[in-house]
Amino acid sequence: MVHFLDAWLSLAPSHLLRSALPAGLVVVLVLVPGRQVARLAALGVALGLPFLPELAAGAWATAGWVVLWLVVAWQAGLPAPRATRTGARLGGLESGTIGLALGLALLVLVMAGVARLDLDAEATRRAAAGALLTVLGLVHLMLRRHALRAVAAFAAMGLGLELLGGAVRTAVVGGAAPPGLTLAAAALAVALASRVGRTRAAVAGSPWVGDAHDLHD
Repeated sequence: MVHFLDAWLSLAPSHLLRSALPAGLVVVLVLVPGRQVARLAALGVALGLPFLPELAAGAWATAGWVVLWLVVAWQAGLPAPRATRTGARLGGLESGTIGLALGLALLVLVMAGVARLDLDAEATRRAAAGALLTVLGLVHLMLRRHALRAVAAFAAMGLGLELLGGAVRTAVVGGAAPPGLTLAAAALAVALASRVGRTRAAVAGSPWVGDAHDLHD
């Protein structure tokens, strides 16, 4: 655990800020409602990725991640086709609270596992940042319950897996997939989530998950 803390506390303040910015903005995406907040946070992630030291995915892959998050910012900021009913959002309060608690528990377990690994400081930071983003993506899916804005959740999980793959490449030569493969999978997941969200909005009248259930009551 001391090694895990030293891997972060030994960084210069500017380096620590650049490393923490994307994850911090994804936390905003998860916890703060509103499409404008989602758009600005996703845009901030896109602008911060070229300066994220732990990414180290190469110029083309980094550019691809920036483009993907720009697409997420555009999609996440699109208005809903109609006003969301209050009952649907209140109905998701209980499940959202449970999802947040489960996500926090999962995050603690994963971080404890990363802290026990025998990795150097750089690989430790990559693994920790990757695990954090992956868990935040899962929490976003459980907490926000918005089919269209799920694009941000899948992009966060993809970016987290990219960082985890970088940690593997640092520790084991040839032990991870090429960076572009993770980007392609994340882009496909984002495209599918966008398609599902638009279809749900057209058929059910709303991209909110709870609204579709309320239609049958």
